[in-house]
Amino acid sequence: MFISFEGIDGSGKSTQARRLAAALATEGQEILLTREPGGSRGAEEIRRLVLEGEPDRWSPETELLLFTAARRDHLERTIRPALAAGQWVVCDRFADSTRVYQGVSRGDLRAMVDRLHDLMIGVEPDLTFIIDIDAETGLSRARARPGAEQRFEDFGLPLQARMREGFLALAREFPGRCRVIDGSGDEDAVAARVRAALGAAE
Repeated sequence: MFISFEGIDGSGKSTQARRLAAALATEGQEILLTREPGGSRGAEEIRRLVLEGEPDRWSPETELLLFTAARRDHLERTIRPALAAGQWVVCDRFADSTRVYQGVSRGDLRAMVDRLHDLMIGVEPDLTFIIDIDAETGLSRARARPGAEQRFEDFGLPLQARMREGFLALAREFPGRCRVIDGSGDEDAVAARVRAALGAAE
């Protein structure tokens, strides 16, 4: 299966992606845990361009092109080979993040996002977990993390709130593959919700 995790900054999706990948591996599955932007050498280089620096460093349109380029390289060099080898792929973010960040929250670019996706990517996960948490809590967690990747957090709470609504709207748009997971509580509780949702989908 190709599984993606989505959610606003600080939602806990990266933690839950790691936990699910580890749990599946202990059960004997061959797992590839990867992330976006990133997951291949070229895509990791683009990651630094888009996640670091001043908030207004790139326009939404330029961001869209950069993220699509990173995703294409990731797909070619990492995701497709893993799936072809029979591995499960667990990905921290995929195309839904671009649909929300550049398609809704940073500009009204959803039609352009979809056209580029159809042209250059053409792949959707089999299952997407959207870890849902209130925007204020997510932003507080995200700002407490170490490191330089704070560019989107620096846009502030209004952007996080729009992104949360964007992800919930995507869950309604793609009910066949999207599962909204309550991100409140401790990591174990959230992991149990993810695992129950996966079991129901298999």
